[in-house]
Amino acid sequence: MTQMVEVTPAAELFRSRQFNQAIILRCVRWYLSYKLSFRYLMEMMSERGTTVVHTTILRGVQRHVPEFEKSWNRYARLVGGSERCDETCIKLKGDWT
Repeated sequence: MTQMVEVTPAAELFRSRQFNQAIILRCVRWYLSYKLSFRYLMEMMSERGTTVVHTTILRGVQRHVPEFEKSWNRYARLVGGSERCDETCIKLKGDWT
């Protein structure tokens, strides 16, 4: 049985942050989805016209990933709760096994 965990509202998560919510979420999503380094994400954001320091992305990941996990775990379900295997008989060197 899963416990209900209180999720922090989005407005509270992004209060007093230098960058807007979309930039932080994009960097965190790219970091988690594509396994990119913080410095490579910094270069990608500078190519898009936004100057971000790699430690800012690090802090964003450290702050927001636990909250994302809480919110994900509220809806996540077990996958493949049971396994079923059928027996198969084959003939090896003249013997059925």
